[in-house]
Amino acid sequence: MSKQKLRDLYRAPFPLYTIKIDSKTGLVITAGGGGASKTGIKNAVQFLSLELVGNQHTATLVHSHDTESCATMNMALGGDVIAAGQDGNCCLMRFREKVSKEGQSNAPKDAGSGEPGNARKRGTKKQSDAGGDTVPQTKDKSVQISVEKVGEVHSDFSPLDPLQKCVRFSSDLTLLLTGGADGYLRAWEYPSLREKLNFKAHQDEIEDIDISPDNKHIVTAGRDFACSVWKNDQLVLGLRWHENMPHITDKMYRYQSCRFAEVEGQKDKLKLFTVQIPHKRERNPPPCYLTKWDGKNFLPLLTKPCGTEVISCFSVSDTGTFLGLGTVTGSVSIYSGFFLQKLYHVNESHGIVVTELAFLPNDPKSKPFKGNNEVAMLSVAVDSRCQLHNIPKWMEVKSQLGLAQLLLEAL
Repeated sequence: MSKQKLRDLYRAPFPLYTIKIDSKTGLVITAGGGGASKTGIKNAVQFLSLELVGNQHTATLVHSHDTESCATMNMALGGDVIAAGQDGNCCLMRFREKVSKEGQSNAPKDAGSGEPGNARKRGTKKQSDAGGDTVPQTKDKSVQISVEKVGEVHSDFSPLDPLQKCVRFSSDLTLLLTGGADGYLRAWEYPSLREKLNFKAHQDEIEDIDISPDNKHIVTAGRDFACSVWKNDQLVLGLRWHENMPHITDKMYRYQSCRFAEVEGQKDKLKLFTVQIPHKRERNPPPCYLTKWDGKNFLPLLTKPCGTEVISCFSVSDTGTFLGLGTVTGSVSIYSGFFLQKLYHVNESHGIVVTELAFLPNDPKSKPFKGNNEVAMLSVAVDSRCQLHNIPKWMEVKSQLGLAQLLLEAL
């Protein structure tokens, strides 16, 4: 898919930095804001309801929770609890969906349109005029959302500019993990929040973390060119994605993202995906790379280039079948998790950095919104917009036929 203008599914009155989808309620949870600077740009976590009316996808603001002077830069969902990265802390908030006897408007007073501000986001350009559609107003709903703070941990101790960079729950919700700008990996037992791990994982900022579904291994990606596999606080090994690529030296690329995924239909197998981006910007930019690893022995299985736009965020569908990529220049792509082949691309879909992506899960709550599409993915960006990206089932069939032809030619 070439460059085109997508209709905004939703536009917030502030920059958006993170998005998650709650499989139980089907709600989309997104967050961001203007940070601590007194620019008049609010900070909030917003809850959206998705609907498909005819062939038109829509998102309605159900509730906006004010986070006062803290912008939420990253999130993880653990059941009905949001773990929100706010400066050097991880704030835990429980949300509940309740049904009102009388349908009332849940619209917050400040849900109107507004210009996004310059919230602190490392590595982003100055935000340009967002323009476009106005903010959708909430409509009368019988469903209401309540949010309460249930805990907080100090997740980064950088002396000048503390910032939690990433957060994850373990799949069994027994651990909460955070990575910070100080290079420390911290893990807390959940829900007691008793500290279990606290160690220097990288010499520079931690860009991403993930934990295997069996809780045996933690993978961390840092700005120090390393991607490390840990068993508790013991280093198991450092990944080397380019050892069979002699034209690439150790300091040419750094790891940007890491994600585990189960192999569909094979519960005893795991995949790990990593994204590598150039360390330095060049006039003729080199490509970024996707690598697929065996998630048990951590041997590289396949590496493919994924364009010259610098990758800013990465997501994997719940089946591991699809990979989502967002770039610093606003483009969005979907790749096959098997062959690492590009299936979908919109050039500069957003006006500025894409900050996070979320695939709709394969569950009954999401199915009505997906319609006849094979996969649907949401993107958010510093331009305050939330957009929908999907692949129709006939496109996926066509792609698989093309992959089969590639296999035949390789044999």
